[in-house]
Formats: sequence, structure tokens, C-alpha cells
Amino acid sequence: MKFCLIIMFFTSSAMAQTQVPSEWVYLDNGEVRLGVKRASGAAVAWFSESGSERNLVNHFDHGRLIQQSYYGVQDGSLWNQKPWRWNPVQGGDWQGSPAKLIELNATETQLTSKSFGKHWASGEDLDNVLFEQTIKLTGKVAHIHFKMTYSGDVTHPAHHQEIPAVFMAPDLNTLVHYSGDKPWTNADLSRSVPGWPNEHRQIDEHWAAYVDDNNFGMGVYVPIAKEITCYRFGNGNPKQGSCSYFAPVTSFSITPGLVFEYDVYLAIGSPQEMRARFKDIDIVLE
Repeated sequence: MKFCLIIMFFTSSAMAQTQVPSEWVYLDNGEVRLGVKRASGAAVAWFSESGSERNLVNHFDHGRLIQQSYYGVQDGSLWNQKPWRWNPVQGGDWQGSPAKLIELNATETQLTSKSFGKHWASGEDLDNVLFEQTIKLTGKVAHIHFKMTYSGDVTHPAHHQEIPAVFMAPDLNTLVHYSGDKPWTNADLSRSVPGWPNEHRQIDEHWAAYVDDNNFGMGVYVPIAKEITCYRFGNGNPKQGSCSYFAPVTSFSITPGLVFEYDVYLAIGSPQEMRARFKDIDIVLE
């Protein structure tokens, strides 16, 4: 029998008559396990090997996830007293308020969701920014299709956009990627420990990963991305907010009626194992 979970979000009176579902919803194919959190706009908050209790995703707050995030006009908003700009995110705001989750559907093989953007700095619910995602697991790879639809009337200036924002556990301390003119030829990978604040790297194979001292970690392949922004924050203690971060980036302006879609692939293992899996996907996409 196929398992099917359908979660709809209604008014408070309807919710009073509806059993509240579990905070976490998972997909697990026996090789990898992926989980999303309802209270974070169904953003990805868990990725691990199947059967493992070691989560490689950092979900310390509503910003520390794998999630959609976009930037626009400077609007006078403040993030922790720091001037910010229009910034709809999938998870919720910096003060702990969750984004609005509209719908979450899960079967044994696929998870889909719809949510409205939340302004990271101001906490405003942005009902003119609709986030959608579809997630499937194939072997040791998770495939996420993200979609953002903007129905507002403001033309925002061009800005670097996170596609997506990726936060990983702080014990994944070494950034690995390929930068060079011989992609997918098993040329040497670059390894570094980013500092704080943001640094930039070229990713000429369109992927990057963080690995631990045993050369094990998580990688993210975004076919349309050619560079990342990255940093390492904190002293390595997850209880104090430490994290490893990068975001594949591209630059564009958000304009009335814009629909933006892209694909993301997650993998677990050594850099060589992840690179091989991403290469197989790249070959299919050519």
C-alpha cells in the first residue's frame, strides 16, 4: 500500500477540527533520507544516509536550511539592527516567525509543497511571492525542483540570488569544488576553509561540497550556477550557531510576473563519489 500524506492549511476554526500533523515529513529510499520541516515553509532541514542519525543540514533557525531566497530593493528593513533589503525566504524570519505553508503532499517517492515568502528582516508575510518545490530521491541523490512566482508590482534591481541558500553542519569544515578549464576530467579539486564574512569561488563543474576531517560530507550540484558565495561562521559548536554555508548564485532582477525555476541535486559521500554522481547527471542533461 502506498503511503500518501496530504496536509492543507486552513483558517484557525478549521484547524481546531483538524489533527495537527507531525513537524517533520521525510522521504527515505533505503539509501538516503531527506526531511522537511512544516514550521519552516517545508524547507529541507534533514539530509543523511538512510538509517543514520547524523543530519548534514544545519536547521538552527529559519535561515539555516536548504531553501529558496531572493533579494530586491533596499526597503528600510533591519536585520538585527543592520540595514537590509527586500528578501523573501522560504523558511521564516530572523526573529523566529515561520513562513506560511499552504500545502504539503508526500508519497513514498515524491514530496511537493507550496508556501508564501517571508521577509527575512521585517517578518512581513509576502503573499505575492509563491514558492513551490518538488523533491524526489534516486539512488544516493536527491533532486529538488524549485519554482518562484512573483505577482507583485515592484520592479526590483538586479542582485545576486541564492540558488539556493545551503547551510550545513559545522563539522563539515572543508569546502571542495573544481575551478579550472578542464571540467569533468578528474582534474584536481580545490579544498579550502572559508572565513567570515562572505568569500567567492568559481565552480566550473557547477557543484560544491563541504566535507569533514574524514573526507565525508554533502555536495550540491546546480546546473545553471557557475559561482558560489561561502563562509564559515562560529567556533564549530552547533549550539552556538556555528555553520558552514555556501550558495550557488546567479544575478537577475525580480520583475512583475516573473516565474523562475531551477534544479538542485544533493549527494552524500566522499568528494570523488559525489563528483561521479554529479557527472552522470551532467551527461544526461547535456
